[in-house]
Amino acid sequence: MISSNRTTHRPKSLLSAGIGALTMLSLLPAVPASAAASAGDAAPRSAVAPASPRVVTPAERRTSAYLDSLQHRTGRLKAFFKALPKGGDLHNHLSGAADTEFLIKLAGEKGLCIDATMTAVAPPCGPGTRPAADARTDAAFRQEIVRAWSMQDFPADQSGHDHFFATFDKFGMATWDRGKLLANVANTAAEQNQFYLETLVTPASDSSKKLAEKVGYDPDFAAFHRRLTAGGQLDRVVAEAVKEADDADAEFRAAAHCGTARPDPGCRLPVRWISQVSRGSSPARVFTQMAVGMRLAERDPRFVAVNLVQPEDWDSSLENYSLQMRMLKYLRGVYPGSHLTLHAGELAPGVVKPEDLRFHIREAVLVAGAERIGHGVDLVHEDDWRQLARTMARRGVAVEVPFSSNKQILGVSGDAHPFNAYRRYGVPVVLATDDPGVSRIDISHEYEYAARTYGLRYTELKDLARASLEYAFRNGRSLWVAGSAPTGYRMVAACRADRPGDGHPGTRCARYLADNPKAATEWRQEAAFTAFERNHR
Repeated sequence: MISSNRTTHRPKSLLSAGIGALTMLSLLPAVPASAAASAGDAAPRSAVAPASPRVVTPAERRTSAYLDSLQHRTGRLKAFFKALPKGGDLHNHLSGAADTEFLIKLAGEKGLCIDATMTAVAPPCGPGTRPAADARTDAAFRQEIVRAWSMQDFPADQSGHDHFFATFDKFGMATWDRGKLLANVANTAAEQNQFYLETLVTPASDSSKKLAEKVGYDPDFAAFHRRLTAGGQLDRVVAEAVKEADDADAEFRAAAHCGTARPDPGCRLPVRWISQVSRGSSPARVFTQMAVGMRLAERDPRFVAVNLVQPEDWDSSLENYSLQMRMLKYLRGVYPGSHLTLHAGELAPGVVKPEDLRFHIREAVLVAGAERIGHGVDLVHEDDWRQLARTMARRGVAVEVPFSSNKQILGVSGDAHPFNAYRRYGVPVVLATDDPGVSRIDISHEYEYAARTYGLRYTELKDLARASLEYAFRNGRSLWVAGSAPTGYRMVAACRADRPGDGHPGTRCARYLADNPKAATEWRQEAAFTAFERNHR
């Protein structure tokens, strides 16, 4: 059984994260940090701070001028950002990404009931509950559910932390049809002009829990792992997860009409799964879920990585954080084929004690060996944060930035957000949605927010989109020469003579793209940029 819950709610008081936030501009270095570019023609990532200005093409210059002309033309500006190619979404929780109205529809189809707290519960609908199906015809009831299941109409002057995380328990029972959820989310991503999706689910949740309880925790990680694998126990859980994925694929194809004369746009979107680990659970369950996710990533190419979820500020999350980083370090040695991205630094002053702001990103990178960081909001409160940022830049550890959820959950936005600090130190940044259904946003909103808030030029938006594919856990080699990203992305030798969007690639480039799905996805986006720049100038 698949559990796609983002978290289980625990009430918690929250001070405004803006109070005591450091002024970001005073903390930035005078010049970009420098680092040597790695040798080689095509590496999967390149995170060197620019040593020379980015080359701007004539087509980019014309599109940039067009964007500047739209500053007071709201309708055309929104159309611009919707049409803009926007790479991939690398930080996306499937259950929180589905449209709230779609979840209400699913709840009605499943015969669920809505109780007095606006929580979906199993039928029959007794006293104090209403059929979710009533929302089809009762607009006021439907809007009441929408407000309970999302951030719709939430007061802007209040902390949204508790309300945000509470939504997952409220709509949880409507999220068990993974394939249908994926059809909704993938269609939205494709319609938003994205080319790739990594989304988070919890594979074989119940079986993982039962195995952890049966085996019992052992602080000796190697011994604990041996006990989990003994007699094929762990492999049976992994097999169940594979079966879940097979069933979800079939359900997705049916829901999205794939293989028919009129397939939905999501059918053409490459999708990969990231296995969620419930960080608030017992050490035995956390370790078991980590092992399941990593073993799964090595057995099934549809799964690419592991991530920890649930609020980072929970008491149990804080108490066990360093232990969990050590667990990941050990298991990465056992399963080197699994990638690792981690929610780390989704914290702010007033949410936790100052001492809890000092090490989460650091340990995720330096102990667990995370290849990407989700949120990373507390950067400037980390011990020796400037050196940490330089290390992330040197290693190519990207930061997944979902502006809307950072503002809604933590109250951090604008200059209080470390977006510019990361970029100034050469840390790769990718924009993401997190839980767009809950936040009531889409990826176009996040790009427009970035442009308006930080004064980004068109070329900077374009390179953010490129980065979201460059740092994806997509298999194969990159379209770009290693180390070239900061100065404008140079194509590998095999494709350098070809122009995406101007006919088919030559024989040598076509062979390279066929052998490297990552490069092929990046090529598809470059062709989209060529068309976009022709139409927006």
